[in-house]
Amino acid sequence: MIKKDVEKILPYVQKPARYVGGELNSVVKDKHKIDIRYAFCFPDTYEIGMSHLGMKILYGMINEREDAWCERVFAPDTDMEEQMRKNSIPLWALESGDALTEFDIIGFTLQYELCYTNVLNMLDLAKIPLFSRDRDESYPIICCGGPCACNIEPVADFFDIVFLGEGEDSTNRALDILKECKSAGLSKNDFLMRVKDVQGVYVPSFYDVDYNSDGTLREVKALSGAPLPVKKAVVSDLNKSYYPDKFVVPFIQIVHDRAVAEIFRGCIRGCRFCQAGFIYRPIREKSVDTINCQSKAVVEATGYDELSLCSLSTSDHSNVNDMLTTLIDWTVKDKINLSLPSLRVDNFSDELVEKLKLVRRSGLTFAPEAGTQRMRDVINKNITEQEVLDTCTKAFDNGWNAVKLYFMMGLPTETMEDIEGIANLAMNVIHAFYKNPNRQKGSGVQVSVSCSSFIPKPFTPFQWEPEDSMESLKEKQKHLLESIPSRKVRVSYHETPSSLLEGVFARGDRRLSKVIYTAFKKGCKFDSWDEHFKFDAWLEAFEENGIDPYFYTLRRRPFEEILPWDHIDFGVSRKFLERENEKAHKAEVTPHCRIHCSGCGADRLNGGKCDARG
Repeated sequence: MIKKDVEKILPYVQKPARYVGGELNSVVKDKHKIDIRYAFCFPDTYEIGMSHLGMKILYGMINEREDAWCERVFAPDTDMEEQMRKNSIPLWALESGDALTEFDIIGFTLQYELCYTNVLNMLDLAKIPLFSRDRDESYPIICCGGPCACNIEPVADFFDIVFLGEGEDSTNRALDILKECKSAGLSKNDFLMRVKDVQGVYVPSFYDVDYNSDGTLREVKALSGAPLPVKKAVVSDLNKSYYPDKFVVPFIQIVHDRAVAEIFRGCIRGCRFCQAGFIYRPIREKSVDTINCQSKAVVEATGYDELSLCSLSTSDHSNVNDMLTTLIDWTVKDKINLSLPSLRVDNFSDELVEKLKLVRRSGLTFAPEAGTQRMRDVINKNITEQEVLDTCTKAFDNGWNAVKLYFMMGLPTETMEDIEGIANLAMNVIHAFYKNPNRQKGSGVQVSVSCSSFIPKPFTPFQWEPEDSMESLKEKQKHLLESIPSRKVRVSYHETPSSLLEGVFARGDRRLSKVIYTAFKKGCKFDSWDEHFKFDAWLEAFEENGIDPYFYTLRRRPFEEILPWDHIDFGVSRKFLERENEKAHKAEVTPHCRIHCSGCGADRLNGGKCDARG
């Protein structure tokens, strides 16, 4: 519902469809007939936020409740923000057009660390105080969740509650408690005292943090009977868990403009750099029947002609071939393109290739992650160069002529020889194409190499490792480009200043909230967008607050150091991560979960159940 003051400024902004709502399958309710109003905020533009599966799940789940109404809110682009501030228009929700101050609870999903200033900007546009300590009973509860919540400490001072892990069950329980407290006329603190005992809910204000003289963490104290540690929430059975039967269909093209079917959570692989592979454990799969039914429902309700399978490693589903056969039976007939991201080179079987040949042809993407075998062993990738080449050859045999390879640079123990290995592997893929007698005649090959800068993340075996310096990363990027002799290899890589900032906030502590606030006041926002990133302003913010960013990035942390997220329990045990770190420095590999259970401990938050054990 567009309010008149908003309608007047739409002619002055690009893509006004971002701000009007009213899309197919959006939910509008009578606000006078509900008890709880929830504003789901995505701290980036509409096109990015509308692509996010987590928002689709929680939006549908909350709106299935008769007593609650969930609406969507996205970060306005700079042209819209200018008009909003010029005309004193507060940030609004798309479904009702109401200002955020009219809601009971406002939730942010934190998908990446560089969105933190956008959170502050959205609260500021909503005319809501930024720090939780400054918000009285008249303001909504401000909460957050998402992968960055596993170390929420750098922004903990801004939130009332934090959802840890998977939010389906814990969100519903929190809304139940909020409804009870609201009905009984209880205070915000009464609500916080009750909700703190819900598994997967963290109330930052109920914890005190002390530091040593060298800046490291000395102790985290729980107050008011708050739990210590705080355990993440886990959805035990994905076949019984809520999944939407329809998505909101945007008026404009979004980043991932297609239907999505989630097929399982967690990962069997144990790549030591991958935070998602550890924080989403234990492994839980959906049955083929569930996947098929949910896929059909979403496609029919949206009209999309593309269906993407969502997981950390699609081909690791234990019934992948049966699943594809079932899906292909109707997607081919109905002319629906089936997209399979996240394929592994070591299980790219002949049967899987035959299935892929039935769907629309596109480039294939694989992730060797490192250029040499030693480096792949360090990160526990558990694939060989020959497997990469054999997989690419198999693809070339069957008509593909474009391959994208993902790598990382700045990994622990990495040398320039490992960087040269990236170039050598890319060139060997090209040689494999031209040596292949079955290749597609009359066409060339294109190998795209994408190199991201490695950033150590919490709850991984590399959480103690130093981050590579900006100077070192730039040298490695230059050396990679110099090591590739062919124009058939295209190289892209991340800019290093934003990687520094991401690294600081990934493993930072509560002292960083004042830095983020200062940077916001200096105009920082949309920090993940190169055209908006103000590195100098960030450096000034660190300096003005007496905080050295390199304290968080360049030093190796000893195992005995208390880490800012140690009072949070994401299931995987610290001892397991320590063992994996030690094995990394010996370049020793750990077999994946279906070969041998390594006792990571994540199953204890799920009653001892883990689908990786079969």
